[in-house]
Amino acid sequence: MVRKSEKEAALDQETAAEIALAKIIGELDSLLDIPLTLSAELGRTQMTVKEIMQLQVGSVLELSKLVGEPMEIHINDLLTARGETVVVNERFGIRVTDVIDPLEIVRTSV
Repeated sequence: MVRKSEKEAALDQETAAEIALAKIIGELDSLLDIPLTLSAELGRTQMTVKEIMQLQVGSVLELSKLVGEPMEIHINDLLTARGETVVVNERFGIRVTDVIDPLEIVRTSV
């Protein structure tokens, strides 16, 4: 029986690791095109049915968030980040100020 040298064994392990990594990357590539819904919440409020029925054009709804308070960014209804409101070419945008640890997202979603 021919015994491999330590160098050959190390190369075999490295090759196996590269093959495994290529497989994982290939599997991840298939995930990159999955569409996800991203939403940002400006704030919330509670109203009675009567108050809702009295809404009309020009009504102002007072929300729970304060001016300058970070907005929550949700991906598929999971809190994933926070950010501040900005205006970009006359449209609202969000500058991300905090990203939730992916492991924490997984823990809280289970």
